[in-house]
Amino acid sequence: MSHDTTFAAPPAEAPARPRQVGESPLRNEDRRLLTGEALFVDDVHLDGMLHAAFVRSDYAHGNVKSVDLTAALEHPGVVAAYAAHDLGDYWEAGPLLVPPPPIDDLEFHAATQVPLAKGKVRHVGEPIAVVVARSPYEAEDGAALVEVDIEPLDVVSDLKGGLEPDSPRIHDQLESNLAAHVIQRKGSWEEVRERAHRVIKRRFWYDHGASAPMENRGIVANWDARSRELTVWDTTQAPIPIRNGLAAMLGLPQSEVRVIAPFIGGGFGPKIMMFYPEEVLLPWISMRLGQPVKWIEDRQESFFATTQERGQDHESELAVDAEGRILGVRDEFLCDTGAYNPYGLTIPINTQCTLLGPYRVPNYHSEFRMVFTNKPICTPVRGAGRQHGVFVMERLLDRAADELGIDRVEIRRRNYLTPEEFPHDHEIIYQDFKPLVYDSGNYAEAMDRAVEMIDYAGFESGAGAAARSEGRHVGLGIVSYVEGTGVGPYEGARVGIEPGGRINLVTGVGTQGQGHFTSFAQIVAEQLGVQASDVEVVTGDTARFGWGTGTFASRGAVVAGNACHAAALEVRKKVLTMASSVLGAAEEDLDLAEGVVRVVGSGESISLGELAALANPLRGAVTPGTEPGLEATAYFGPERGVTASGVHAMILEVDPDTALVRILRYVVVHDCGRVINPMIVEGQIHGGVAHGIGNAFYEELVFDEGAQLLNASFMDYLLPTATDVPTIETDHVETPSPLNPLGVKGVGEAGAIPVGALFAQALENALDVDGFEVREIPLSPNRLFELMRDAREEG
Repeated sequence: MSHDTTFAAPPAEAPARPRQVGESPLRNEDRRLLTGEALFVDDVHLDGMLHAAFVRSDYAHGNVKSVDLTAALEHPGVVAAYAAHDLGDYWEAGPLLVPPPPIDDLEFHAATQVPLAKGKVRHVGEPIAVVVARSPYEAEDGAALVEVDIEPLDVVSDLKGGLEPDSPRIHDQLESNLAAHVIQRKGSWEEVRERAHRVIKRRFWYDHGASAPMENRGIVANWDARSRELTVWDTTQAPIPIRNGLAAMLGLPQSEVRVIAPFIGGGFGPKIMMFYPEEVLLPWISMRLGQPVKWIEDRQESFFATTQERGQDHESELAVDAEGRILGVRDEFLCDTGAYNPYGLTIPINTQCTLLGPYRVPNYHSEFRMVFTNKPICTPVRGAGRQHGVFVMERLLDRAADELGIDRVEIRRRNYLTPEEFPHDHEIIYQDFKPLVYDSGNYAEAMDRAVEMIDYAGFESGAGAAARSEGRHVGLGIVSYVEGTGVGPYEGARVGIEPGGRINLVTGVGTQGQGHFTSFAQIVAEQLGVQASDVEVVTGDTARFGWGTGTFASRGAVVAGNACHAAALEVRKKVLTMASSVLGAAEEDLDLAEGVVRVVGSGESISLGELAALANPLRGAVTPGTEPGLEATAYFGPERGVTASGVHAMILEVDPDTALVRILRYVVVHDCGRVINPMIVEGQIHGGVAHGIGNAFYEELVFDEGAQLLNASFMDYLLPTATDVPTIETDHVETPSPLNPLGVKGVGEAGAIPVGALFAQALENALDVDGFEVREIPLSPNRLFELMRDAREEG
């Protein structure tokens, strides 16, 4: 394909100098990251540290007949080796992290992962034994000497096959491989189907993908018997729940367990999983041996040992009237949970709820069956089931538009909820156990902006037509989506001012690159009249802050951000109250800016540092009830999640001979409520789009019939590179959420959610081949070529 500037975006204007919330100061954390001062788990080196390596199953399903550690224990450098029987009472299945929500028509069967396989292995890569040595190389050599005798069993690799009565049973304590069966409905689908002008029926398939973070998982555990403290450095998105769980498992008070989630090179969901076998075993080993122990996951290992997502098979119908207005939707699907289901129903519930999109859907029947298979565990990956719902609805609307002869933008506009319809109750239950109620949005405005930015009206008659006249296959796609974000239960924050004037902010959530050190600082700085760079932020250390849940579900800014805001407001009140007393002025006559409290119209002032010193006297009497220091702790818990939304549009070009695709333009108009830091929001969107492009056209975990993964390396598992991801143009619609004081909504997953549906629509528009439909994601050049060939042959 030749280089082309026809579809180039206009040059961006230079941003104005930033200051506070709504602006884009340089990120506080970047200096540490760029100079190598940021601490990652593998940077932790302790005296006498040992290293662990795991022996993992080569079989997807089998009976473990024996595990012989003898040769490994005799290998030079090996200190210890353990199999399941060595764990004694410590061996037990992990917790069910998310219990089923209160849905009336629900059947659920839990089967959670174990520290080391005992009696049976259920997926390739399941850990069977662990070897501990003085170096990682000796640990790996020792692991290679462990002799494991496994009797292979028949494998479940297919969702429908897994539900057949004669299918091999993965969990012997259950009657079948059915992990869950859930029905949610509103209105009467059967009634509207009978009177619909048109019913669109399709089958859709969304296959497995990996999170592929830059940094794999890693753990360092150190038990100090003298100080009675277990310290764990963990690449987790949930340090506080990990602390609580380890304390309970090991029989320790929570005060004796410290979990630190340092800088993490990408989380994307799997690092919220609790508890991985490695997280359970390394602290136990450290306590048993009295030495620190480290384990760092290698890249191939991550394809088996870290959770995955995406496998769903949908049978869907859309009923519309003659004007293209939605009368109802029916969606029945199978969802792959892998060998275990510790994360409950989060993924398929997200799919059920997100399918409704920004649309008015008066009648809905959604039914899913979650199936155990002999594949690695499925837990949320960026989007967490939302992609599937968006793909189904957007593809059905595309087909309805085609069959009714309605423009694809127009059919969406006719079905959008309007701003006057909020709050809108969809009458089904969301993953936060509450009814799915949209809080706010302006979907038509977002579409209008995207239409203008991508030049939708001029594409067919202008640049698109010109390119096609040259024999090029270019196409435009445009889709809508919503994302439930900011779910509870709560997060907390502590804000304090030091005598030197420095502001401290501590919160329990961890960070994986979202810019928390900057956006949280901006929230606090706005209330205390300082710059974001004046705020020292600490995250993810249970010794510094011990209450909270974690970073997931696009909730950091919503839940933790509002906790930071509440704590800063309390400190601001203390500052103004104390300054009023010291300066002898009414609080309403005081101005707080640039770290100084001034009396308006007077030269009198006092700095925050001076006030902090006065607030902690060394001698003298104080008024009874006075609290020392300028410090406050606050918590925020939303009554329900908030609804972000947006529109994505793209122009792409496809080579019909090679099936290679080049994205020429990409536009995102997003609504995450009040924007705290536009630069960080845009960065989140860019990363999400890159992730979504990978899910759409490059990334697929390929399993054979024996549930053996065939592409467990970056030589074979394709990731988009910088040359595959275009310049991304962004704009924002701000409809503040009424459910939190800041008015914010989440943004971390939004970039990834609609890309598959968008990619499919743009491909169809580019190729314009009768009978060519994209009903599956991810594609690849090879699979796209097959679909094009089949459509031409059938035509």
